Formats: sequence, C-alpha cells, structure tokens
Amino acid sequence: MVSPYRLDIIENCQICQVRPARLFCALSPETLQAFDAIKCMTSYAQGAVLFVEGQMPSGIFVLCMGRVKMSASGSDGKILVVRIAEPGEVLGLSATMSGKAYELTAETAESCQVNFVKRDHLLRFLKEHNDACFKVAEQLSEKYRVACDEARLLGLKTTADQRVARLLLDWSRQNPECGKTEGCLQLTLTQEEIGQLIGTTRETVIRTFAALKKQHILEGKGSSLVILDKSALIEIAGLEPNRGN
Repeated sequence: MVSPYRLDIIENCQICQVRPARLFCALSPETLQAFDAIKCMTSYAQGAVLFVEGQMPSGIFVLCMGRVKMSASGSDGKILVVRIAEPGEVLGLSATMSGKAYELTAETAESCQVNFVKRDHLLRFLKEHNDACFKVAEQLSEKYRVACDEARLLGLKTTADQRVARLLLDWSRQNPECGKTEGCLQLTLTQEEIGQLIGTTRETVIRTFAALKKQHILEGKGSSLVILDKSALIEIAGLEPNRGN
C-alpha cells in the first residue's frame, strides 16, 4: 500500500526490510507480534513535528522510512541541528524511559513513516519481553557512543574539510543505494544546517563542497551528490580505509 506521501507503507514489522540492520527491530517473532499490537503507524509529510524539546514524553517514535531532523534551541531562540535520524532509529527513547522531558525537537526532513508507542504500553511491553529490554539497552548504549563520537569530532582539532568528509562518509554508509547509483546522496539539509551539524559556517560548507567537486571527488547539483572517489574522501577525513566503508 502506498500513502499520499509516496511511501511504500509497511504495516507489519515482521516483514519489514529494515529489520535485520537495526537494533530495536531485530526481535523474536513473538516479541514483534506483541510490538505490532501496541504500535500506531502514521505517515507524515516533510516539516511535521513529532515532539518538541521540553515536552513531557508521550512515548517513542520508531522511524520506519524517511529521515528526521533532531534539533535543540538556545536561550536566544536560535535553532541548532544536532543530527539526522535514519530509518530504524527509536526517537524519544531515553526521555520515555526516564519520564523526563524530550531533550530535542524531532521534525521530519522528508516524508516519513513512523510507528508510535505510548509510554505506559512500552513499559508494560518491556516488562513482559526480556529480549526487547536488551535491545533497548543496546540502543541507549549506541546513542551514548554516537554522542561521544560527535563530541570528539567537534572538540578535537579537526579541519572543516575533515568534518565534511566524515559526514559524507557516514551518510553514504547509511544510504548505500540511492536511485541505484553507488555513492549517491540526496541531501535534505540546507548548507547552514550542515554547518551546524559539524560546527562550522555555511560559507565554509559551500567552499568545501566546491573544492571536493573541483578535485573530482564529488559531482552533482543541488541536493543530489555522487561520491566519485571514496578513497580520496576517506583520506581527507583522516580515517583508516576500513573505517570509511
């Protein structure tokens, strides 16, 4: 079934193609069946807000298709994009588990399919299914690891070129196929938002992308990019070859 937002709707978690690659989705058939019974599937257009920073948690949002922009706001009202959530991620998990307010705002960066589970249903579900508890622990641990990596990237003396290269490599790993073209990326963020993600300015992002295209490492126009020379990108990022795959 296709939604109004041109998404191939997945109504049954047990037949989802995203399952094998994601922590929270890789559950036993019995647990998945129980999860299917408590979830509520919804499709969202680009720009829809799932939850707001500071809001008390109503539950978790399992991202099935599409990408979601996670952002934080400063005291001056400025919005900072923190990261982009990919399919298979569970949004609002730490706040829902702790009962404290959502730490970030979640806004769809493109059309998305999302499964929502109420907080009281989730807590009861976790008490009854031990394998789901372990997966939740893994998800929270992975979230901590990613936060440490992001802090390290921003805190250490890395150049803007390195940060852009690492971001592109991360996105290429998360999107191995795009339009059946290897290394193709569809960017849903503005250049300013990309700068926020890596701790630099919009102007620096523009210059870096232009330089990568001039060196024939990237090609493309607008939001569509193709990585022509992944080895060169890995070298710019300062990573070992096997870490860039």
